[in-house]
Amino acid sequence: MESNTHTLSQIRQLIRSGEFTRTTSGIMPDLVQGNVVILPKQDADRFVEFCDLNPTPCPILGVSEPGEYSIPSLGNALDIRHDIPQYNCFEHGELVAKPTNIEAFWQDDSVAIVLGCSFSFEDALQRQGFRIKNIDLNTNISMYETSIATNQTEHFKGNMVVTMRPFKQHEIEDVIEITRGFDKAHGAPVHIGDPAQIGINNLDDPDYGSAVELAEDDIPVFWGCGVTTQSILRSAKLPRVITHAPGKMLITDHNYETLVGRL
Repeated sequence: MESNTHTLSQIRQLIRSGEFTRTTSGIMPDLVQGNVVILPKQDADRFVEFCDLNPTPCPILGVSEPGEYSIPSLGNALDIRHDIPQYNCFEHGELVAKPTNIEAFWQDDSVAIVLGCSFSFEDALQRQGFRIKNIDLNTNISMYETSIATNQTEHFKGNMVVTMRPFKQHEIEDVIEITRGFDKAHGAPVHIGDPAQIGINNLDDPDYGSAVELAEDDIPVFWGCGVTTQSILRSAKLPRVITHAPGKMLITDHNYETLVGRL
């Protein structure tokens, strides 16, 4: 399905009906997308504290009221129980379900935390003529666990997860400059070049998403990733955690400039 042949309303309806379950990378490219974490209120308050200390991998775009499954600042009539192509449901750190809606899992104290996503700067790169390899291949983005430590709190600690997009050497300076302006979408890269320096042993075997083949002159470029939240929350072994499935995001109603102006 080509995103430029569908309106946001049509895309959202396809997601709500369960017909659209693939990655949202490249879908509605002018609109901000978000990672989603859903926790009971007490855990949500503590996790917001962790996110505030780690704005590169975990930039907060919005937080719902307890029991409310919409965040008006992110879109009209959003239903976070249904508006993500696929969810991950965890109990005590174990993945127990991967549903296409979470109505059966939603509770009165559920709080949704929406965090920025690097998919939101891909359109800006493409408008400047840069190719995004996973979009060209119609696959999910490559995501890797790293040795980069996050700023820990009393309740949460662990290492950063990153996304990787390959670029040519002569492109990298402009890529850095463009993405630096998207601080609510992870901003500038956290690492460029040798993946072993950040604890990644094999680019062909991502921890999440899909691998892409690098050409001989490609250089891997790494950005902070909201899937960091899933890694951190799994290790915390909380009784009840719901997240988006990696690469399958919440699509908001707004472009980046409009949304950031509302924060």
